[in-house]
Parts: sequence; structure tokens; C-alpha cells
Amino acid sequence: MKVASNIPIYFESFVNLRFIIKRNILAKKSSSMDTHPTKINLLAEMIAFSIVDGKLHEREYRFLSLIAKELKISNEEFEDLFHQEHIVFPIKSESQRIQQFYRLALLMHIDGVLHEKEATAIKQIAIDMGLNPSATSRFLEMLRTTKNRAIEPHEVYALFMEQRN
Repeated sequence: MKVASNIPIYFESFVNLRFIIKRNILAKKSSSMDTHPTKINLLAEMIAFSIVDGKLHEREYRFLSLIAKELKISNEEFEDLFHQEHIVFPIKSESQRIQQFYRLALLMHIDGVLHEKEATAIKQIAIDMGLNPSATSRFLEMLRTTKNRAIEPHEVYALFMEQRN
């Protein structure tokens, strides 16, 4: 049995991809996500993060491929992103920064192993995105302890919004 985008069912044991796709977490529609360079920027950031531990796990690659498909990025362009250096531009919308942080956190857990470099890098990324460190820590703990890494998008946004001044 296969999951959307030809992801084998075993892949779901680490991240509930059916839930994520159904809730449109990977590529939530918004007016500023309409541009191709914005989509490339998001995916390039995720690719850079996926190799922070020194290797690209097959599950990470498949997850990135799924996101590329959801963002309507061609397979050829997706493959080229692995061979190019990209400057990642900051995301202006807070909700999109939260969504991108969620994607990165899912990517961090996708191989079933949490590397120290990944844990350090994701916290720095959250700071660079301007996300509240307390909310970030709470979210990462929630994601770590939640079955199949499936958290409703409105819960994620609420967690970050309650930390606002």
C-alpha cells in the first residue's frame, strides 16, 4: 500500500504524511507563496538543513521530494537544488515562518534519529526566523512526544501566538 506521492507506508511510522497532506501543512496556500522564487527559497532552506548532520537519509530525500511536488517544483529543478548553493532569504510572514519551521522540524525527525547538529541548527534557525525561543522549545518537545509527529496546524499557530507580547 502506498501513501500520496509514492511514499511507502513504512515512511509513515515516523511522520503521519496522510495527516500532513490532508491538513496542507507542506504547502499551505497564501498570496506570497505564489512566486516560484519563494518556493525555491523554502525548498533550498530545507535541503541545506537536511544535510546538516553530514548525510542525506533516503527518508529525508523522499520527504523533500514530496514537498517539491506539493510546491509544484519540477523533478529536474528539485534535483538541481542539491548541486547549487543558494542564499536563503528571510520569510516575511510570521505564519509562513511558523509553517516553514514546522516543515524543518518534521524533516529533522523523518529519519528516526535526532542528531545533535540538527537540534542545534533548528534552534538557531528559529532564532534567525524571529520565532520565540520558549514557543520553539515547547513546540519541539510537543512534536517529539506526539505520535507520528502529527500536530494540527491551528495548534501549532496557537502555541506560537500565545507567546507573543
